[in-house]
Amino acid sequence: MKHPIGIYPGTFDPLTNGHLDIIKRSSEIFDSVLVAIAHSASKNPRFSIQDRLEMARLATKDFDNVTCIAFGGLLADLAKAHSAKFLIRGLRVVSDFEYELQMGYTNSSLNPELDTIYFMPTLQHAFISSSIVRNILEHNGKISHLIPEPVFHFIKERAQCM
Repeated sequence: MKHPIGIYPGTFDPLTNGHLDIIKRSSEIFDSVLVAIAHSASKNPRFSIQDRLEMARLATKDFDNVTCIAFGGLLADLAKAHSAKFLIRGLRVVSDFEYELQMGYTNSSLNPELDTIYFMPTLQHAFISSSIVRNILEHNGKISHLIPEPVFHFIKERAQCM
């Protein structure tokens, strides 16, 4: 039995193969997956919210039940607005667990109907993070094996325009 809506929130700066793996696996569990891209001005993202949204849409275009949106404000409020009862999060390393546990409890305190499902990455994606991709990109290193092909082409086009 599938569940109606799962929200996969994040900064996705940029969206990686690890993120896409979680989106794919979530799309098999939920009728609808909402990839919610946070403005996250405090994280000082490299890519604009419009670019991050476009990269996510390009990477997920083959998933019929995945929608990408940008959001600001509280995640618990976004979940209420979309009648979602589940958040989707990834856990790569032990340090992720402590942070995610705290955020899960916080979101649950703000919206008692909200629960969080945690995915461990597949082994081939366990080391990938957006910050690693940004660091490699900053030094003109190879990132094509770390991000979905449409995201790579988007970044490559943008780099030529910059």
